[in-house]
Amino acid sequence: MGEWTVAGRDFRTRTDYEAAKRDAEYIEQIKRRYNLENREGLQQLLNDLKSGKYRFRTIIGQDFEEEILERLNKISQTGQASGQNTKKKIANNKSTGQRKKKVRLEDYDKNMQKSIKAELKKQERRRKLLLFSCVCMAILCFGYLGYYYYQAHQTEQNYNELAQLKDKEPVENTTTGSTVVINYDEDTEIVIPEVLDEYKNLFNKNKRLIGWIKIADTNIDYPVMQTVDNEYYLKHNFDHEYDKNGCIFLDKDCDVIERSTNLIVYGHHMSSGRMFGKLDKYSSKDYYEEHKYIQFDTIYEKGTYEVMYVFRSKIYEEDEIVFKYYQFIDVNSETEFNSNMKEMAAMSLYDTGVTAKYGDELLTLSTCDYYTDYGRFVVVAKRIN
Repeated sequence: MGEWTVAGRDFRTRTDYEAAKRDAEYIEQIKRRYNLENREGLQQLLNDLKSGKYRFRTIIGQDFEEEILERLNKISQTGQASGQNTKKKIANNKSTGQRKKKVRLEDYDKNMQKSIKAELKKQERRRKLLLFSCVCMAILCFGYLGYYYYQAHQTEQNYNELAQLKDKEPVENTTTGSTVVINYDEDTEIVIPEVLDEYKNLFNKNKRLIGWIKIADTNIDYPVMQTVDNEYYLKHNFDHEYDKNGCIFLDKDCDVIERSTNLIVYGHHMSSGRMFGKLDKYSSKDYYEEHKYIQFDTIYEKGTYEVMYVFRSKIYEEDEIVFKYYQFIDVNSETEFNSNMKEMAAMSLYDTGVTAKYGDELLTLSTCDYYTDYGRFVVVAKRIN
């Protein structure tokens, strides 16, 4: 075995080796969630693996799935043989045993007949109640599903309208120069630059607009919002209406005027694929090769960014001593910047060849990822224009 060996597999680089170690530790956690001594537990785990509930960075994950499949096949074969023996015993008992006499209601006395009829009526009522409950549940499920797709359609239509509004000429009496506005943190007046013409209509519609994000040839083409409450746009749309799709939004602590080192943008991982629902496609290097660039404009200036790192992380406890990407917004020194770059490079799923130096402006896209509790999928890019 080589120097970098995990679960019988040799790895060429230290990065792959570290990723395999994390996969192996993750597999041990998964095993503790299931009863792997019976068929039901193995089948449930296999189903979850195939559905993509758990994601792995290396071939260790594929080995694990094959192991579970092999164990399940062995149990199934053993159970089938046992079942065949049982069937033979039953057949022998039927051939040698005496035929039971069929019991009729008339064979009982009147009181017993009355009790039997009452019990049968109770059972029939329970059966009808259960059937009614199932029908109601089915109606609710289909209703919810219909509402979900209706809301998703409405959300898509609304954002298409916003995109069209962005492209229209600004209406009269919009901001034309530097303006004094009320900052959202405290009621403090600050002077901000002129809003770009293409965002004036949207800004007049909602003053919480801070920019627009777009990745060519993807569904990511959305306004970006910002408030003092990072929870608000998890469940509200551009028009301040309740919407579980939420909005794409910039972290409350980021500053686009006195530019933060790293602008962190959040969005839901919707099963419909909307918002950042397809951001995790960046886990494939082939996908990255076709989508290297991200257009992120603030309402004051345009910006193009090149993808640099792609990794999985999670939300940690406050007292855990570990790199927390969501706290990397501003740095106080070149040493601190380089340290953060080193941490993200080590976590990255693949090497893009893109690096950053102290003074570069960064953009981070973050969404939920279900490979672990409180998991996150993260794409980091640096500004090139």
